[in-house]
Amino acid sequence: MAIQTNSLSQLALQKFKKNFWGVFSLCFIALVGLISVFAYVFAPDDSQNANQMHVSIHSKSPGFNVDMLTIPSQIKNDQSFFNRVFFGKKNTDTEIPISSYSFDDNNQLTYTEYASDGLEGVSKTIAADFIMQNSAKQYINNVTFYLGTDKYGRDLLSRLLVGARISFFIGFVAVFISLIIGVFMGSIAGYYGGRVDAFIMWIINVTWSIPTLLLVIAITLALGKGFWQVFIAVGLTMWVEVARVVRGQLISAKQMQYVTAARALGFSDYRIIAKHILPNIMAPVIVICAANFAGAILIESGLSFLGIGAQPPMASWGAMIKDHYNYIILGKPYLAILPGLCIMLLVMAFMLIGNALRDALDVKV
Repeated sequence: MAIQTNSLSQLALQKFKKNFWGVFSLCFIALVGLISVFAYVFAPDDSQNANQMHVSIHSKSPGFNVDMLTIPSQIKNDQSFFNRVFFGKKNTDTEIPISSYSFDDNNQLTYTEYASDGLEGVSKTIAADFIMQNSAKQYINNVTFYLGTDKYGRDLLSRLLVGARISFFIGFVAVFISLIIGVFMGSIAGYYGGRVDAFIMWIINVTWSIPTLLLVIAITLALGKGFWQVFIAVGLTMWVEVARVVRGQLISAKQMQYVTAARALGFSDYRIIAKHILPNIMAPVIVICAANFAGAILIESGLSFLGIGAQPPMASWGAMIKDHYNYIILGKPYLAILPGLCIMLLVMAFMLIGNALRDALDVKV
């Protein structure tokens, strides 16, 4: 009779697959990641930052549609396909929401601009050399805003899709930075002990005693407002948890027989830590990283709400809540609720996958 043996990683994977919410959360996170990378492919408004404003159609309800006149620009757009897919299209054309239009015999286009609340829009006439009546569909399209428009007349769905990029990628960058610093500091403190451990623990305790949001604000103001500055600031405040976990695990692991054997063979401290101890203690660190993903998303949203995160016109879920929170009492609460719901779902997915990993890896935290 054949005896089937499974490695610990295979057993953990089998246990993880049995956790419905863990697998569901992983699929959801993968979907958000795909949307984040190819946001401009999925977004109806593929202009850079989905920032095509039409003030005359601001704060429209979901499903609103309007005819959109596009007047081509004379400026040559030499943007590459790669740049357009990943960073959005540099839209130099002029888009005008209209309620009606007509052509005359002199090849002139007369259109009436869209106006809300039953008002009559301004009528204008332009030479339509760029457009012929038989090809009007190329320049006059009926555009549907599936989730409506924000207070600046921008497509809300496009802003949500593009805004997912910041919230998703800040988790990767912040966790990567926290891993590098936290694993290094925790390994040194746990392996060498003594004064080195006392000094590093003093740094950890001082850093931990400062409120996270206050520390992030201070670092952000020191580095300047911007996209990457927020990523770095959040990462520099999340390493202490990783360092404490690595330190505690390494203090226990360095007493193991395989570490004693490695020392007897004359291996260097670097090799013992990097190739023998760390691979055996990474399970709780993985769980901490899942929680840090969620924490980074919440911190970035808070910073954007305060106005020191991602700067306009860059799309950010936190900034969208800031722009529209007063609409909660003005009859259109979905303008603030939808980005808040996106933050909640993404954070919940990371927390659920963290719980699933904890159960699969049988980590006691």
